[in-house]
This record gives sequence, C-alpha cells and structure tokens, in this order.
Amino acid sequence: MITKKILNRKKLNPSTPVFTGIHKEEPISAQLFKYNEQAYVEAPEYSMDQTFNIQEEAHNYWLNIHGIHDSEKIITLCDQLGIHKLVQQDILDINQRPKFQDYDSYWFFTLKSVLPSKTSGIELEQISFILGSNYLISFQERKADYFDHVRHRIREDVGIIRERGTDYLLYLLLEAILDNYFKTVHDIEQKLENTSMINDDSSPSPEILKNIEIFRREVQHLKKTLTPIKDFLTTIERESFDRIDPKHVKYYYELKDLCLTLIDDCDKLDMRLESNINLFFSVQGHRMNQVMKTLTVVATIFIPITFIAGVYGMNFSYIPELGWKAGYFGFWVIVISVIVAMLYYFRKKNWF
Repeated sequence: MITKKILNRKKLNPSTPVFTGIHKEEPISAQLFKYNEQAYVEAPEYSMDQTFNIQEEAHNYWLNIHGIHDSEKIITLCDQLGIHKLVQQDILDINQRPKFQDYDSYWFFTLKSVLPSKTSGIELEQISFILGSNYLISFQERKADYFDHVRHRIREDVGIIRERGTDYLLYLLLEAILDNYFKTVHDIEQKLENTSMINDDSSPSPEILKNIEIFRREVQHLKKTLTPIKDFLTTIERESFDRIDPKHVKYYYELKDLCLTLIDDCDKLDMRLESNINLFFSVQGHRMNQVMKTLTVVATIFIPITFIAGVYGMNFSYIPELGWKAGYFGFWVIVISVIVAMLYYFRKKNWF
C-alpha cells in the first residue's frame, strides 16, 4: 500500500543516498542463486539482513532484489561490497537517467524497463545492475516476472548459463528487458491499427488526435531510454573490458543490433504518427470544405430567388403582373425553374 512520497533529493544532502520514489509498507524481497556447472543452490526468500558472502570463486552468484524503497537495507548491502556512495545514490534515485560506469572492482549499469500497461499507456521501471568478478546484483523497483525464464534455465540447467560467468547472465537479463521493449512497441502498433482516422458518417473526433499525441510521447520516451543502452553496448564493442569474457562479446553485439532495430521501429512509428496527425487535419479540412460548399450552393440558389421576390415586393402602384390572376402561380413556376436549372448546372459541373 502506498503511504507517502519522499522529498526531492535536491533538498537533501547530495552525499546521502535516498530513495526518490513512492514508499511502500511491504518489505523488499530478494532471491539468491549460487551456481556453477555442476550444481546450483537457490534461496527464494533471501534475507537482506544477512551478510552477502561471495568468497567462493568457484561459484557464480545472482542476487535479485525486488523493491528499493527500504534504502537502509540497500545501503547496508552496498557498503558490504564496497559500492561507492554515488552508485548507491543512483540505485535509489528512480529519476536517474540510464547510465553505465566502470569502477575498479565492479560495473554499475542502470536502465529503464518498459511494458504495455494493463489499463493504458506504458509501465516504467528502473532496473540497476552491479556486476562483479563472480556476482551480479539486480535491483528492481517492484516484483515482476521479467527474468523467470532465466531462473528456469539455472534450475533445469538449460543451455550454457551454468557453464558461463555472470557477464553471460547479465546478457540474458538485458535481452529479457529488450524483449519488453519489443512487446511495448508491438502494443503501440496494435493500438494504432485500431485507431480509426476516417469515419464516413462524422468528422474526426478530437479524441483520436489526443490518442495519437499520447502514442507519440510514449514512442519518444522509448527512444530516449533506448539510446543509453545502445551507447553502453557500443562502448563494449569499441573497447576491451575485463568484465566481459571475449567469447561473450558476440552476444552483446547481438543486443546492440536489437537496440538498433527497436530504435528503427520507434522512428517508423513516429513517422507514422506524424502522418496520421497530418491526415487528421486533412480529413477535418476536407469535411469543412464539403460543408462550406453545400452552404455556398444553397446561398447561390437563393440569390436569384431573393431578387425575384424583391422585385415583386416593391411598393409601386403599377406593376403589371400584380393584376394577373395567375401571377402567384407564375412566380412559383419561375422560382422552381430557376432552382432546377441551377441544380442541373451545379450537378453537371460536379460541384456537389
């Protein structure tokens, strides 16, 4: 249950790590996997109060933490591993821009994960990683099933995950996050397909334009969060890092290609949305022109009729036709003849 919002970090001591999101009453949870090629040990309810022991070099460790609102436990864990205060601050700051930093004994990488919301829009979550020599710690804002297939691989010894180091594990987790981006892009495409731009019975609804603008903001936000991930993967491609086994670099190349594909898809969506905005105003302008043309035809027809009525409505004593018994019917014959003739002419010119 949501209780309160924390104060803005700008108002606090810059050197004090503080959680900038929404505090929750439920405690944070964690799962620990200790594995190597021969076996694995899982602690599904790992206690954050105990010391995180990573002394056995023959094993790999993955500590996955759900919830970062308990800043004291996060800080205690980071202090045990000698994690810099600035890194602790970035982990707890959910407004932090995605970034990558290479420290002497570990990597720090934070990014945004997105998924289509069950109601509307997209769900955004910050996920941070600390990669050491034989351990990987992942910090998630809330409990989610992004990495269930990775846990399954470790438990059932599927693939090569238990044969490889934590850098390969990080690759799998990043791949899972990028899969969420693909799901989100596909969801926006589906919603856009269901957005009717042209309705033959009525003018375009302003609600359509509102939805398009919402989609555009979502697409632009996706591009904004994808760019730092691509930059991180480009850095790995161009430079040599001890944290990445040379035989695993190809997997990170593949992640970069996925990022580029996602960015291209976002660009295409953005262009399509821009085109739909132009189409919206074109359709609206066309319908307005149709209305104006109809009003103009009606007004044009009434101009000669008004003239005839004005002539015979003048207050002169001697108007010859006023004494004619069939004058009234003659007036209507002239008026109807003028209307029919004008309508025939307009129809022949395809003016309506």
